[in-house]
Amino acid sequence: MKKTITLLLIGSILAIAAVVSAGNKADTFSVSPLVGGITYEGNQHLETAPVFGARAGYNFTKALGIEALFDYSRTKSTQSSKTLDFYRYGGELLYHFWPDNKFVPYVAAGYAGMNLKGNNPYPETSKTKGVIDYGLGFKYFVTEDMAWRTDLRGLTYYYGREDQHALEYMTGVYISFGGPAASKLAEPPPPPPAEAKPVVAPPPPPPASPAPIANLSASPAAITKGQNSTLSWTSQNVTDCEILPVVGTVQMQGSTPVTPDTDTVYTLTCKGEGGTVKSTATVGVTIPPPPSPAAVRFCNKPAIIMINFDSDKYNIKPQYHAELKTVGDFLKEFPTSHGEISGHTDSTHTRAYNQTLSERRANSVKEFIIKNFGIAPERLTSKGYGKDKPIATNKTKAGRAMNRRIVANFVCD
Repeated sequence: MKKTITLLLIGSILAIAAVVSAGNKADTFSVSPLVGGITYEGNQHLETAPVFGARAGYNFTKALGIEALFDYSRTKSTQSSKTLDFYRYGGELLYHFWPDNKFVPYVAAGYAGMNLKGNNPYPETSKTKGVIDYGLGFKYFVTEDMAWRTDLRGLTYYYGREDQHALEYMTGVYISFGGPAASKLAEPPPPPPAEAKPVVAPPPPPPASPAPIANLSASPAAITKGQNSTLSWTSQNVTDCEILPVVGTVQMQGSTPVTPDTDTVYTLTCKGEGGTVKSTATVGVTIPPPPSPAAVRFCNKPAIIMINFDSDKYNIKPQYHAELKTVGDFLKEFPTSHGEISGHTDSTHTRAYNQTLSERRANSVKEFIIKNFGIAPERLTSKGYGKDKPIATNKTKAGRAMNRRIVANFVCD
């Protein structure tokens, strides 16, 4: 319970903050009807119950005040259906923070008498016991003499041969009255008559500031998408410059690369005491055509040539001439391309047999392309790999068919 009360007090203090107007006044009386609740420490075996109370107070100063208090509550035992009446009567000292504000927090501490009359675990509670209370609260003034108030108090008292604790939380209306009458402010004296000031001739206008000068150029003015163009600029009689779009604030002169995706007009804007000046430069962008299907298939990556051979054969059947024509057309379309024709087999025969067969098949394809499509021999090589580079299992018919293949490996410069 002590830890709970402490945490609640700290949390409430951190929640207090506001600055407006009005506030707590010195030399005033007050009354406050209140309603709320009270929670008893668990070993007292008493239920949380509503509480009703009243306060009557007097402020010595804006910050320091005193209040008489009376509280009443009816609660039940948590171990039976019997009820008890709770009475508390005493006094508190209150210290207000920021009393001139509309929102006025304060701390309080006091001493009171307490009775718990009825059937409960501690028969001596019908006698008056001393209670120390401590806590905080706030007043929120809605008019000059009326405020909403909320209070939180920790109660400590001795019952049942040990210290007991309770937490009381209440809210209500604070009504103040009395106090010195507000003094009327004296009217300010009339202003002295204005003295006549001598007429002073205006100074001559300053000389006109020189007009700003700026120039922007782009080199090259036409590029292919993905390439750079360099913006260069100079200026005179200016204090700041910027280039839009994208570039932003720049020095008075300089250069910077740009890589626009489309045709772009760049604008250099410079400001000086003589005004604002602009200069533009256009960069035209050509979008290259997409790569041909042949380039997508063959350039810079292995490509399987769709051709099959009879068992133990390496001659090319007529039905595969069209496939090999796509290879020849590609080599003509890209005259600087070059590479290797590689042959591969499955694992059906011996390693030496498969190696020789793969070399013959790769060479057969290479020679066919050179002879029928006029490709320079130095652009092509052939090599057999036998069964050493399978792309599928050799344990199935489908896998062995995939491993018997011709692969083109071309480099496109």
